Amino acid sequence: MNDIIIHPVYFPSILNFALMINSGKLIFEVNDYYEKQTYRSRMYIQSANGKQLLSVQVLHTHTDGKQLYKDVKISHDFDWQKNHWRSLETAYRTSPYFEFYEDDLYPLFHHKEKYLVDLNLKIFDKLTDLLDIEKKYQLTESFQPDYKDYSDFRYLKNAKKTLPVVANFPKYTQMFSDRLGFMPNLSILDLIFMEGPNSLTYLENIYGLTKSEKADTL
Repeated sequence: MNDIIIHPVYFPSILNFALMINSGKLIFEVNDYYEKQTYRSRMYIQSANGKQLLSVQVLHTHTDGKQLYKDVKISHDFDWQKNHWRSLETAYRTSPYFEFYEDDLYPLFHHKEKYLVDLNLKIFDKLTDLLDIEKKYQLTESFQPDYKDYSDFRYLKNAKKTLPVVANFPKYTQMFSDRLGFMPNLSILDLIFMEGPNSLTYLENIYGLTKSEKADTL
């Protein structure tokens, strides 16, 4: 298993989460500069109307893009958490495993964290707990542009980047796939609400794809 460096993100995409839990040593980058419109503050789910973006509201600063990720504060002026939870209920209430996990996930959408990175780390801890995964990690102490001994997946924070390996993701039944088709690499929540404990096998398969010759570059 590769040792990796990657960002803690908001309810990770399936690819991100597969890399995180199947890695050797795991380092979370928290000391680079924050950028808008990345997975650090957004996730995608499948709704009845198609692919839906759910975005965390953060406080705007006047630092001209020089704010460190670990210093980004969450805005609670608008009740985005309530809207996110309502969207998940609307999309997944009748899914096979929503009721199985909802009591554990509910607090993440109602407790008001101060910092974005703290929320994302709590999300990772909760997801690994729900799937009975023991995964330790370290946080960066300073920013380094290169890590010689680690596979660097920090670029996966880019939510708009096209990743060739995603086209090879095996299909699982999604809530609206009968009329919308299969949507690969949504938030890990889409997978666990549909597959429950079987999500682990799927994630292992995804990790296998990233190691194949077809995925020399993600």
